[in-house]
Parts: sequence; structure tokens; C-alpha cells
Amino acid sequence: MPKITPIHWKRLEKVILMAGFRFVRQSGSHRSYVKEGVSRPIVIPTYNEIPVSLIRNNLKTAGINRDEYFKLLESV
Repeated sequence: MPKITPIHWKRLEKVILMAGFRFVRQSGSHRSYVKEGVSRPIVIPTYNEIPVSLIRNNLKTAGINRDEYFKLLESV
């Protein structure tokens, strides 16, 4: 299985949007996304490289496993 590596925030945003989330607001350099049934918003900072730890935390919050993440990432 491939390793999760840092990616640009726009690629991560596309993955989150394809998973059914929608953009709700931006506060400074942080963008928030929500989805019905998910209790907490996903927050993506607008960094050139999102650290692996933030990607993992957002995937856990979103309920997306590694396999789903890589499938969504391929189609971006």
C-alpha cells in the first residue's frame, strides 16, 4: 500500500469535495467543509504542502479509510 505523502491543499480539497463534503466558510488561511452525518467540520489550511498528520486527522474525522483516500486521490 502506498504511503500518505504531503500534498497541495487544492488536491486535498478535491478529495474532500468528492467524498460529499461542501465548503461552508473560510477564516484566514483555513477553509471549513461539512457533511451531513459528520459531527465535526473538516478544516484544510491553504498550505502548499499539507503535512501527513493533518491529512490523517482529516481522514479520520471524515470517516475515510486509506483505500478510499487513494481511490479518490487517483481520480483528482
